[in-house]
Amino acid sequence: MANVQKISPCLWFDTQAEEAARFYISIFKNSSVGAITHFGKEGFDIHGQPEGRVLTVTFVLDGVEFLALNGGPHFKFNEAVSLVVYCDSQQEVDYFWEKLGAGGDPAAQKCGWLKDKYGLSWQIVPTRVMDMWKSGVSAKSERAMKAMMQMKKLDIAALQKAYDGVA
Repeated sequence: MANVQKISPCLWFDTQAEEAARFYISIFKNSSVGAITHFGKEGFDIHGQPEGRVLTVTFVLDGVEFLALNGGPHFKFNEAVSLVVYCDSQQEVDYFWEKLGAGGDPAAQKCGWLKDKYGLSWQIVPTRVMDMWKSGVSAKSERAMKAMMQMKKLDIAALQKAYDGVA
């Protein structure tokens, strides 16, 4: 296989692998669906999936390759693994928050985290926030952290004000 990404996340879905891949590529620029494989007759006694149903879908989101697998209802996504989207502006934060959060779990929205309609966790993170913490813990970073802990979607201006000590 030529030009295969060395490490690629595999996302386990019940039966929505292709639907989810198409949803995700509709949100991210420079994205596409790749190969789609299907279940055959072999292994039916183990996987129980009908011949012809989608098995896997490869897709690329802004240059990062993923594999979506229709593995059945045995496993569900949880917060132990999330995908991080770094944003350069509040406009980007708002865009990804709205698109990825559509149909998701509103109760799972905290501190820039959200769950999409498939149960996958995402972190929508302004790059400016990362700059606030890169030099270590300080009075400034503590104020920004306190403000962030009260937010669902991150607000760059409000975080900056907290960081700067502006009321």
